[in-house]
Amino acid sequence: MKPDTLNVENRKFEQTPLRQPLFINSVPKSGTHLLRNIVRMFVPVEQQYHEQFIQHPNLQQHLEAFNPEKNYLSWGHLLFSDASAIELANSRKVVLYRDPHTWVLARARFFLSDEFSGNIDHVKGGRIRVEELLNLMILGIYQKVPSMLDLYVHNAVAWLGAGNTIVRYEDLVHAVKNIDSLESEVYFRKLLGDCGIDPVPEDWRERVKVGADRKQSGTARENLSGLSVEIPNELPEAQKKLIEFMAPGLRKMLGYE
Repeated sequence: MKPDTLNVENRKFEQTPLRQPLFINSVPKSGTHLLRNIVRMFVPVEQQYHEQFIQHPNLQQHLEAFNPEKNYLSWGHLLFSDASAIELANSRKVVLYRDPHTWVLARARFFLSDEFSGNIDHVKGGRIRVEELLNLMILGIYQKVPSMLDLYVHNAVAWLGAGNTIVRYEDLVHAVKNIDSLESEVYFRKLLGDCGIDPVPEDWRERVKVGADRKQSGTARENLSGLSVEIPNELPEAQKKLIEFMAPGLRKMLGYE
């Protein structure tokens, strides 16, 4: 992926150091780059942990990201466990997810793109029907790709009700698109305050616009390359029913019903 230029953009603004570690956690393909890039505009580059995208397999190698003496901003897809709860006990935590109905589509587009370097090339290039691909995004691929339920349970649901800041992708996008509204101001002032960015700078709108620039995200839909199969804009009814069968109550738990 083409690297972004946000570290350069960041230095155009006056920055106030974080006073507590901050970790942005998310269900993969839920707008991680969008939220991360926005928050990066409010944190000194020196306090941004760029060493690694933190996940459970590499957690123990990157505990420095949660050092209370450094107060880094870090990010990743970290499942809930005893280890993650203990190591992040002194960090502010933001949990980001999106509606499973649109998540399935976003996951399918990314997996078919050149930007995804995984072990599922055999399903690319139209070798299976789009509907079959969407089913795989929901059910997972045996020993290759986890199911939707596994990802949502461990990366989102398990973090709920524990004092963490919850961000729904749709709400974030709405606030970005309506950046000049009072509603958006209330939204971002609360979100940034929950992230430990206090006081919120008066130029917050300009910073959000820079961080939310889709050209800065290599995984934004329009920046994906090599897509030879067209993914629909709305999940078919059969796949909606499959989600409800495989994960009954999930969308309601996440606030989508």
